[in-house]
Amino acid sequence: MLYVTRREVFSASHRLHNPKLDDNENRSIYGKCNNQYGHGHNYILEVVIAGETDPKTGYLIDIKCLKEIILRNVIDKVDHKHLNYEVDFLKGIIPTTENLAVAIWKELKDKITSGRLFSVKLYETENNYVEYKGE
Repeated sequence: MLYVTRREVFSASHRLHNPKLDDNENRSIYGKCNNQYGHGHNYILEVVIAGETDPKTGYLIDIKCLKEIILRNVIDKVDHKHLNYEVDFLKGIIPTTENLAVAIWKELKDKITSGRLFSVKLYETENNYVEYKGE
């Protein structure tokens, strides 16, 4: 089994806030990440595809195609956006890194036609990341 990884970077802002909770509960749970106007991150996204190489091409997946799939379906939608308000695939979702990784998986899963989507790893900071491998 081979694993091919494509890395992309994007910048976005968000506010961690659950509208079902009062302001005190939100501040208690999310701390400074509950800032009324949000805050931003420079995210690093790693998308991993698993499978075997095609004997005709020697590729598991054409990395140029994988790049285009990620750009069109994720990066173009989230880069320099406020995740709470400007990203359709995040409507109604608290944009934690965990929820964002799962949402990105869902955006990409059916678009990968060579190999299979193995994991989505999303770095919120250089010290914190989430990895999602599907259900």
